[in-house]
Amino acid sequence: MSLVGKIALVTGGGRGIGKGCAQELAARGARVVVNDRPGSPDLAATVAEIKAAGGAALALEADVFSRAGCELLLEQALNNADALDILVSNPAYSNRDGFLDCGPDVFERVIQGTLIAGFHMSQLVARHMVERGKGGKMVFISSVHAEMPYQKAIAYNAAKAGLNHMGMSIARELTPYRINANIIEPGWIDTPGEREDFGAEFLHEQGKALPWGRLGTPADIGKAVAFLASDEADYITGAILRVDGGFLHKDA
Repeated sequence: MSLVGKIALVTGGGRGIGKGCAQELAARGARVVVNDRPGSPDLAATVAEIKAAGGAALALEADVFSRAGCELLLEQALNNADALDILVSNPAYSNRDGFLDCGPDVFERVIQGTLIAGFHMSQLVARHMVERGKGGKMVFISSVHAEMPYQKAIAYNAAKAGLNHMGMSIARELTPYRINANIIEPGWIDTPGEREDFGAEFLHEQGKALPWGRLGTPADIGKAVAFLASDEADYITGAILRVDGGFLHKDA
């Protein structure tokens, strides 16, 4: 799954799943533009790790929760890379409030940061790819939350379910331009955010109870992204790929 000669943009790439995606794409030869929010404490270190491993990466700060931020990011990316072949759309904002407790502002913030931000960035990049006329690959990072109505995740559940359908709709409309658009549903992934919320020991113990005997890793998601971004996935578009080690069916 060589990506030599390809240029990829990964949003939300400073840490966690986004970082895993950026690292895997770079390891397979892609030049990676890694984006994270302004003032990110993680972005520079992630790019330094990629370069230390022999990869090519560029750090760009931008707030992709807004249309203006997405426009700025695309402009900066094209100023540095001339063209984009791959987009990994990974913006997200989550909240653990239940339905009765979730404030309207919080709900809208989650939808904005998880669903609407994905629309803005993908539309802008797709327009670039269409104008360029050489096709492209788009991968949206969703979640098993799109299929499972978890408690205390009302906004995130709705945002990810919407992201799935949006991604499939985008795929349908972009087929004439040979732009593949696919969706990945991670299961429970061992990320810095999860460790901050639950603690490493708790995650380790919970992982033992999962069908695969462990939580997923950002690299697991990165490998799936690398496949969907490669020529080997040329005939795959509008697909939802669950990467969860059996998590969705753990109680079946």
